[in-house]
Amino acid sequence: MILQPSELKRKLFFIFFDISIIILAIFIAFNLRFDFHIPSQYNDSIFVSVAILVLVRISLFYYYRVYDISWRHFGFKDTTSLVSVMTFSTFLLVVLTYLLRSSDFTIPRSIIAIEFFISLFLILSLRISKRLYLESYKINVDGKSTIIIASVDKANTILRTINTKESDYYPVAIINENYPNMKINGVDVYSFEDFKALGIECEVAIVDASMDITSVYKKLNELSITNIKVASDYGDYGASISDVSVEDLLARHPQDLDKTKIAAFIKDKTILVTGAGGSIGSEICRQCEKFGAKKLILLDHSEYNLYTISEEIKKTQTVSVMQNVVDADFLDKTFALHKPEIVIHAAAYKHVPLVEANIYEAILNNVVGTKNVIDLSIKHKVAKFVMISTDKAVRPTNVMGTTKRICELYAQNSNGLGTDIVAVRFGNVLGSSGSVIPKFKAQIEKGENITVTHPDITRYFMLIPEACELVLQAASIGTGGEIFILDMGEPIKIVDLARKMIELSGKENIQIEFTGLRPGEKLYEELLIDDSDAKTQYESITVAAPTFYAREELTKDIQELLQTEDKLAKLKAIVPEFNHQLN
Repeated sequence: MILQPSELKRKLFFIFFDISIIILAIFIAFNLRFDFHIPSQYNDSIFVSVAILVLVRISLFYYYRVYDISWRHFGFKDTTSLVSVMTFSTFLLVVLTYLLRSSDFTIPRSIIAIEFFISLFLILSLRISKRLYLESYKINVDGKSTIIIASVDKANTILRTINTKESDYYPVAIINENYPNMKINGVDVYSFEDFKALGIECEVAIVDASMDITSVYKKLNELSITNIKVASDYGDYGASISDVSVEDLLARHPQDLDKTKIAAFIKDKTILVTGAGGSIGSEICRQCEKFGAKKLILLDHSEYNLYTISEEIKKTQTVSVMQNVVDADFLDKTFALHKPEIVIHAAAYKHVPLVEANIYEAILNNVVGTKNVIDLSIKHKVAKFVMISTDKAVRPTNVMGTTKRICELYAQNSNGLGTDIVAVRFGNVLGSSGSVIPKFKAQIEKGENITVTHPDITRYFMLIPEACELVLQAASIGTGGEIFILDMGEPIKIVDLARKMIELSGKENIQIEFTGLRPGEKLYEELLIDDSDAKTQYESITVAAPTFYAREELTKDIQELLQTEDKLAKLKAIVPEFNHQLN
């Protein structure tokens, strides 16, 4: 269709109008200079000026990609770029005028200045016209009365997002403790206490995602505001606004994330990630892309998971390898071919009841798979190996936690052979596959009662992106042999989590049912085997005390574990603190 927008049509549209503006600006400039009576001796100069400016300015616009700028998102940086190109093209016209001063081509200097300002005004006006139209505040006064809780800059972006005729929100106030008594786009700013004293009834609150939403949530309850939205993904044009989730309420934001340290560790490295399509592995891949990895080797035995993450990573060179960490021969070829500098081992079976029902497969995948990846990292002189561990490895009560503890022991006692080997131990991450939150969400969506195993069961929680950033930060400071422990904050009662999710859903008919602890399940998780942990330069990261276990002896014990019929007894022999809970 001729009216269907396209990149070519956009460029031709702007080229046509830019040429028209240049011609118009020159004629206006000459007329203003000579009081609308242009001497005939300047006729040729007018046409030469038009030809020079059209050729130079349009060529420069094209070369500096002015025509690639999105019309609806034209912003301050784009304005700076356009003004620079305009100034340069006008400077070239001045130079040509000077060089041709002895010929018939003459232009009064005032005309050059007049043309520049007229063209600049008209070209900028054209560029910002669409954005001005789209952002013209056609507030829906019939929308839900809304308060915004955010910093000044982010509140302004949120207002741009919701101040439209189609919006469901009508902003009545902005809450900001640092700048009360201010106005932002016509909306008054208050402190929370001042707004509370006004007694204005509100239906909706939009909260900046980077704030402590839990404390804000409690304050909003005082105002009887239960419809809470979260603003995130701030861009030049607006913000993404979504319903508050239980992840938002539970999220902990570590204050000592050192992104400079992480970038120095990751940038320009070839990194192999096992379990690359899983919840943790895929986020590790995203973080590696974000921090400038040169090449990512994505390894996973799930075709779908591997496809999903490989499609998502676009800015970094990737190689998708569909392999199982149990197959050492194929892994060896992968290491030899791609020569990774860093290996991050996230592949594991982690679902406690499934592992209890498939003990041999769990030992094979978790223990033997980890051993294979560590051995090959050493063989191929990988600079650093990072293993993802779990709080369930501490005084384990289930097979999954015990296999991960054996992996920790093998990792810690394989250090010093040319590869720096570290492990990072943390608790549950919010929203990971197989975790309790997606399960509760599914039950709520179906209108079913939420099932909780025990009224006193607690778990640690952390957001996946922040847990993975801390993993990379811990790995960056590791010199080999450490088991790093991430600060997970205070443990959360699962029954309180269930109640909060029911409350957020607005479904009052959903109840909580207690089903009893599953085989191998603890009432609470621990991150330390004893209190002999050591501090690091970061409060969010500590180091567990080392446990010596001769590597040759552990290798022999792992072989016996694979061959013996009584695998639970052998697991107990390797990990004496293993206390299998069957009820």
